[in-house]
Amino acid sequence: MKVYKFGGASVKDARGVRNLLDIVSGETELFIIVSAMGKTTNALEAVFSAMQRGDEAAALASIDASYAYHRTIIDELMGADRTIEDVDKLFEQLRNIVRNTIYRSSEAELWYDTIVAYGEIISTTIISNYLNGHGVKNRWVDMRRAFLTEQRHKDANVNLEATEIRLKREIAGSDVSVFVGQGFIGGAPDGTTTTLGREGSDYSAAIVANVLGAESMSVWKDVDGILNADPKIFPDARKIERLNYMDTIEMAYSGAQIIHPKTIKPLQQKNIPLYVRPFGDKHASGSVITGDVERAYEPIMIQKSNQVLLKLHSRDLSFVLEEKFAKVFNTFDSHRIKTNIVHNSAVDLYMSVDSSWHIDDAILELEAEGFDVEKSEDVEMVTIRYYNEELYHRYAFDERIIIKQVTPHSLRFVRHK
Repeated sequence: MKVYKFGGASVKDARGVRNLLDIVSGETELFIIVSAMGKTTNALEAVFSAMQRGDEAAALASIDASYAYHRTIIDELMGADRTIEDVDKLFEQLRNIVRNTIYRSSEAELWYDTIVAYGEIISTTIISNYLNGHGVKNRWVDMRRAFLTEQRHKDANVNLEATEIRLKREIAGSDVSVFVGQGFIGGAPDGTTTTLGREGSDYSAAIVANVLGAESMSVWKDVDGILNADPKIFPDARKIERLNYMDTIEMAYSGAQIIHPKTIKPLQQKNIPLYVRPFGDKHASGSVITGDVERAYEPIMIQKSNQVLLKLHSRDLSFVLEEKFAKVFNTFDSHRIKTNIVHNSAVDLYMSVDSSWHIDDAILELEAEGFDVEKSEDVEMVTIRYYNEELYHRYAFDERIIIKQVTPHSLRFVRHK
């Protein structure tokens, strides 16, 4: 069994779906994980935001616009006189959620997950139908039934043992050996839909690879492979041919968009190689991530922009250690806020965290615990792993830097944009 994962950019239009068909044609023993098409997740987030505001008309208008987008893809793939009834039903389900839901702010994450999950369900329904009509017989798999997650919305972890039973049950007895399932989504113990975090389709594919003992996992992207930096930010970015699991985890944790941070552990457990391959050229080698590669020798540079810097000051001048550390991190965890850099003095604690809906709620709790909190939103985090002397002198003395951390292998800092 192989696992192929296709992101939203790869299937954003009919041309991309045809290219997916070209890549998978002739394959057997294949599990395909697909993301929502194009910017559909963003469009469905707009539906959710309108629902939060109580603006039913705006929510329905966003759904209609998303339907028109998908209808265009179907028309180009199959002809204007063809319909996929299941797709029409899915969009009507979305409309009924908007019309009939009594929204409560305490259920925000639940309704977020319920709504945005339709992006993957719709995309895989279209692609499964298209493949079946063009010689690639496959079974559509509902990953809400196949993946059991924790009872947590918007960033759930997968229960691997329970998922193994469920996933194998979903594909058992099939008369085909190609399967199409959704990335990014699963099901909670209470039967509600969960999501695995933005860009979580990589994680989905890795779980499938682990459970089914895949010989490899391939992520098809609009790049030649793994680059040591984002070429839009660092013009002299270069391709990395081979990378080990540890360096990949560090890249993902620091904000590299190439692989979701949770992806590597399920692969490492069974030493499954991960290929990052160019969607536009199925014969290109791309890059490979395995456990038997030495450390990277190219400097790896990552810029993460969606950051908020918090400065916590202890009002009673007590040390910001032990018990108070625990209170701070428990507060962030309860609000699903990810911390990226921590820097402390005796009474001050600086933290660079991912932007979140709940930061202001967390600040109120911390202020009640005896902290004064300052918030800065015009910041970004930069990580340079395996920096050299030239890179250190180029970046480490930037006047915009607020926090800087240096180790023998890594230079990390938070700076004003």
